[in-house]
Amino acid sequence: MGATRALRALMPSVMLLGVLTGCSSEYDDDDARYATGYGSHRPLAVVGYPSTGSLGITQEVVWQIADGNAGELAGLADDHEMGSPEKTAENWIAAFRKGAGGNVTAEFYDEGSVRQTVVLYFHDTGQIKHVHVRVLGGGNKDRWRVVMTEPDPEEAVTTLPWVPKNPGELGSRTPL
Repeated sequence: MGATRALRALMPSVMLLGVLTGCSSEYDDDDARYATGYGSHRPLAVVGYPSTGSLGITQEVVWQIADGNAGELAGLADDHEMGSPEKTAENWIAAFRKGAGGNVTAEFYDEGSVRQTVVLYFHDTGQIKHVHVRVLGGGNKDRWRVVMTEPDPEEAVTTLPWVPKNPGELGSRTPL
């Protein structure tokens, strides 16, 4: 009789646990992919002030370039941009894959609550790449994405004149 009473008392907790674990976010796959990527890649060195979202998307961009995974990289693109994320992904991988597999510093410029310019320094190859990341609202969680509008291979490797040769030279502020 005591065991039955204890089981009845425990039943609501067990049912609540089942309901809670059965709920899933639309971003569970993104979270799992990020956790796997984090454990299997070198960490980025960081300069400036990223938000959690801008840092996360930047890490994923570098990881996908390093892995040579054009489909996954293109999947990180801002789907509101006109352009060719698939071709841009191929260009970035062709140009930066070797460097992305080594030591990388990401410098985050200006305030990053909804968008941020990021300069990637690939130390092993001496290459520099700037990207723009921004948040897209929707669902129960904001999603950060990268602007991928460089279908021309030359454009993909062009460094803007204001980008410094070394991280931190501008104090993580874009020049006006």
